[in-house]
Amino acid sequence: MKITTLFADKSYSAVAIAACFVVMLILPWLHVLPAESALHLSAYWVTLIGKIMCLALVALALDLVWGYAGILSLGHGLYFALGGYAFGMYLMRESAGSELPDFMRFLSWTELPWYWVGTQNFLWALVLVVLVPGLIAFIFGFFAFRSKIKGVYFSIITQAMTFAAALLFFRNETGFGGNNGFTGFKTILGMDITSASMRATLCFLTALVLLLCYLGLRYLMNQPYGRVLGAIRDSENRLQYLGYRTLWYKLSAWVLSAVIAGIAGALYVPQAGIFNPSEMNPVNSIEMAVWVAAGGRGTLIGPILGAGLINAVKTYFTVAYPEAWLLILGGLFIVVTLFLPKGVIGLFDRFKKEHDA
Repeated sequence: MKITTLFADKSYSAVAIAACFVVMLILPWLHVLPAESALHLSAYWVTLIGKIMCLALVALALDLVWGYAGILSLGHGLYFALGGYAFGMYLMRESAGSELPDFMRFLSWTELPWYWVGTQNFLWALVLVVLVPGLIAFIFGFFAFRSKIKGVYFSIITQAMTFAAALLFFRNETGFGGNNGFTGFKTILGMDITSASMRATLCFLTALVLLLCYLGLRYLMNQPYGRVLGAIRDSENRLQYLGYRTLWYKLSAWVLSAVIAGIAGALYVPQAGIFNPSEMNPVNSIEMAVWVAAGGRGTLIGPILGAGLINAVKTYFTVAYPEAWLLILGGLFIVVTLFLPKGVIGLFDRFKKEHDA
């Protein structure tokens, strides 16, 4: 049974998907055009597009474990935040130069904590972006999967862990800026972070990473590994009877998903300009699940589309009707669950079948 279904597997979708990615790769460079040009993209829009693509990358990561392995995580905001903080440490050191970061001086600290050592090095920061979320995911996933925790119990535990981490990061003595988090970023590799060329580069890199992750996961899911994940989702017990050690398949998918989410967080930080423990809010992780469900689980392209659409709508409603946004989000999830179980991608597929008929 093919586990990659619907619109993402149709031959006619290749051109549409490729065209979308080409547009995403080109859009950032419109920002460097002269301001009087009709094609000029303002700083607001290039930053917004970049941030939404980061969130789409998180949705793609969540689809790997939920859409394919059937593991619903309500705590992927933790891995997103860990990646963001790992790269944010580099940005804070870059801005502070030879001195301590501003929030440490405000708290009268005299030296860096041991886990900040080396964070002024760009390459070490990139290692931390991958290593920290991956290690935390491995430790948690190993014990959770070995204990055979499944279903709603697993989802609740992931949410509880994310909330506990948020409380920890809110504390000033933790060494991550407390409630204010990280802000005041100035440069990356000595280049002005607010310059038009840097904004365009960051947005372009986000689009490129999103494309590479999509292609990589699409290839992986069409290999025997992906089919085993689909079998775990459909009947893990039967797969175990056949001799498969499902623990390692689930754990590898979980760690890979966490690493991708961490990379998304690292790309998000310099574009957002601020990063604090509110990124670990359990509501954010629930929203991520809504993006995947709305776009279409188990399709890879669906969650990207779902994250883009919902965050575009959120951008409007949180400004125009901020009090109503959570009600709208909840209503959207109910509508998707009842009437669009296969998400927006499933809707496209339904229209295509009706047209062909």
